[in-house]
Formats: sequence, structure tokens, C-alpha cells
Amino acid sequence: MSLEKIIRISSRAVVVPGDDIDTDRIIPARYLKSITFDGLGEFAFYDERKNADGTDRPHPLNDPVHAGAGVLVSGFNFGCGSSREHAPQSLRRAGFRVVVAGSFAEIFSGNATAIGLACVTPSRDDLAAITTWVQAHPGESVTVDIAAQTLAFADRLYAITLPAVTREALVNGRWDAIADLLEGADAAAATAARLPYIN
Repeated sequence: MSLEKIIRISSRAVVVPGDDIDTDRIIPARYLKSITFDGLGEFAFYDERKNADGTDRPHPLNDPVHAGAGVLVSGFNFGCGSSREHAPQSLRRAGFRVVVAGSFAEIFSGNATAIGLACVTPSRDDLAAITTWVQAHPGESVTVDIAAQTLAFADRLYAITLPAVTREALVNGRWDAIADLLEGADAAAATAARLPYIN
């Protein structure tokens, strides 16, 4: 089964500032009742973006200049808290392809990788510089090169890191473990047919 090779992404970026942004902030618990992930994008950061009556609150994701942003920049320990896979699903369905942060909760990062949402980490100083530039240049595009492990904009280039196994999975289109299993179904069946204790 052929999946998208996630090698290089160029898109507008938006900063959602703060450390320890947990999965309950990313997607409030009341939206976990859905049996599919369809429509979750509109509920990303919902309680921070909306008042009780549904009207908009001041928030970077409500600013029209950031419409269509595919790169989200944040702080440290992003995606901490409960291991709800709805959190990366809501970001991916809101149009994000990359999250740039100082560090990630491991389960969040794993859940994100499984749906092709890249989680990349620059150094602390570089994250501060990237954050400052993105906030000062709303609507401008950045390029995240997963293969080369770089983030670039204007005339600046920054190193980013992600686990080697994650990088290989993304750039080779092998980021969905279920797709890998399905792709190997015929080979597994052929092997099983040769085993005397199966028949």
C-alpha cells in the first residue's frame, strides 16, 4: 500500500505559544465521543479559541492571516497529558502537516507519526528565533525538510531533529503501521500456508 512520502513541506506557519500544552487543550474531552475522526479539525484548541456562546476569542488560530497554515510552532513538552489520539488527529484534520516544538510527549509524537503529522525539534535558541520570526512575519511561508532535517525561511536555515526511525518512516512513506501490516497480508498468508501446524 503506497503512502505519501513526507519529505519536504512548505507552508504558512503559526505560533501557538506556551509550554506543557496538553492533549485536553488540543482537543477537549467532550469531542472524544466521536467514533471516527471526521470533523475533528474544527475543534482543535476549541476551548481556547471560542467563548461559551461559540463566538471567537482572540487566538492565533482565529486570525485570518494564518488561514491554511500547515506548520504549527509551539513550546516544550507539547502534547503532554492523556494519550488521546484525537489530539494529533484534530491538528492533522485542521490542516497541519508539521508541529515544531522544543520537545514532545512520546505518546503524542507516536500518534502523530502514525497519521503522517511530523513532529520536529530545533534547539532551544533556534526555537526562540523561529518563534520570533514567525510572529513578526504572519502569512509568510517556511519550509521544513524532513529528509535534510532543516527548517528554512527567508535567508535563514535551522537544524531540526526527530528520531531516525520516525524520519525514515516519513520520508519513505512507511508511517502507518496498519498499512504496513495490510501490505504484507499476502506474504503472511503464503508463509502460514507452508507451516504444517497451521493446516
